[in-house]
Amino acid sequence: QVQLVESGGGLVQAGGSLRLSCAASGRTLSTYAMAWFRQAPGKEREFVATISWGLGSTYYADSVRGRFTISRDDAKNTVYLQMNSLKPEDTAVYYCAAKRSHAIMVVRNEYDYWGQGTQVTVSS
Repeated sequence: QVQLVESGGGLVQAGGSLRLSCAASGRTLSTYAMAWFRQAPGKEREFVATISWGLGSTYYADSVRGRFTISRDDAKNTVYLQMNSLKPEDTAVYYCAAKRSHAIMVVRNEYDYWGQGTQVTVSS
């Protein structure tokens, strides 16, 4: 079992930055693909970014590419999401997800483990 705990959410003005963290326990993350998803009120949970294990290949949703950066520190068993140039439409609950896999995955149902989420609110 893998337990994931997100932190770093909050209220920020448009154009500002936040860094989310996802700390894992129960297993080392070094052989897990990790991802961030988000869910805005009344909407489906959507893919944001993912990072593979090993080479650390990354992939982003079009809506965040160039503004968000996903990274991982396997020594700390932690994954990060640096969010810059935030927009009001980035407002959502952000979730960390994990799956023991080599693949780059963007579909929610492909991930086995989820955190409880952290709220990000961007004011205009």
